[in-house]
Amino acid sequence: MREFALFRILVILAGFMGADGVILAAVAAHQSDAARLLPASSMLLFHATAVLATVALTERGIVSVKGGLAAAFGFVVASALFAGDLCARHFAGHSLFPFAAPTGGTLLIASWVVLVIAATWPRGN
Repeated sequence: MREFALFRILVILAGFMGADGVILAAVAAHQSDAARLLPASSMLLFHATAVLATVALTERGIVSVKGGLAAAFGFVVASALFAGDLCARHFAGHSLFPFAAPTGGTLLIASWVVLVIAATWPRGN
């Protein structure tokens, strides 16, 4: 039952990621010199979908629960880091912290690898 609450949280977070991705795409379309906002938008939109798919695969038992949750939360945190850093650079003129975007990107890669491992793990836990 605890997993159900975590799945619900992930779906909510994916919804916010998707909404933020669309907002950033709209801002980029209407604002000059908004080159950093398009990759931020893309990362949020792509990985919102990845979070939803990971939740669905985990609920169906195709990936392990622990691995699926780790991958999905990794997608959320990593996308926020990556997109947040690009947005901070655009709107505030500085990064979140040194290497925030590369850290987010590396965590995204790691989350995809965790998903691969979770799909090869036994269905149990």
